[in-house]
Amino acid sequence: MRELPKRYSEMTERELHEEVARLKEQAIKAEQLGMANEYEVLARKMIMAQAYMTDVSQFAVGETYEITEEPGVQFTITYFNGVFAWGYRSDNQGEEIGVPISIFKKPERR
Repeated sequence: MRELPKRYSEMTERELHEEVARLKEQAIKAEQLGMANEYEVLARKMIMAQAYMTDVSQFAVGETYEITEEPGVQFTITYFNGVFAWGYRSDNQGEEIGVPISIFKKPERR
């Protein structure tokens, strides 16, 4: 009987780092082979694994952060649910959405 893969929430930080490295390697191969859909799936999985390695306390409700992959696009957090921040993108104020916290640029240390 095949063992089910662990959820990211069940992994240790070391396991998460290994998972991100494995996904990155697979994504590079997919990109080289021109498999755009596969690349996108792997990139999203990396973002999710990285979210579980990101400290939620670096971010605050009511604050606005830039999205790393989309320069100039800001996100204002209204609340957290696990490793997801819910709120509004600066380019779409109409709909509240949830995004993994790993997509935000880390705030500058003061």
